[in-house]
Amino acid sequence: MSKEERIQEVLEQIRPALHADGGDVEFLGYDETEGVVHLRLMGACESCPISMLTLKEGIERRIRNTLPEVNEVLAV
Repeated sequence: MSKEERIQEVLEQIRPALHADGGDVEFLGYDETEGVVHLRLMGACESCPISMLTLKEGIERRIRNTLPEVNEVLAV
């Protein structure tokens, strides 16, 4: 399984919680050289005041637990 597929798998596990709050996340890509995952927050997540907390403490932590080579997750 590729790193992108593993990232997508983690996002699929997180999506139900995001959907419950009217949001979603789109995987845009993974820069293997930098170890950076690029995502787009959508729906309610775009304007949510705690979306960066969700991104860093929720999504990034889960992805980094699965793929330690990921250094950062950024919302574009």
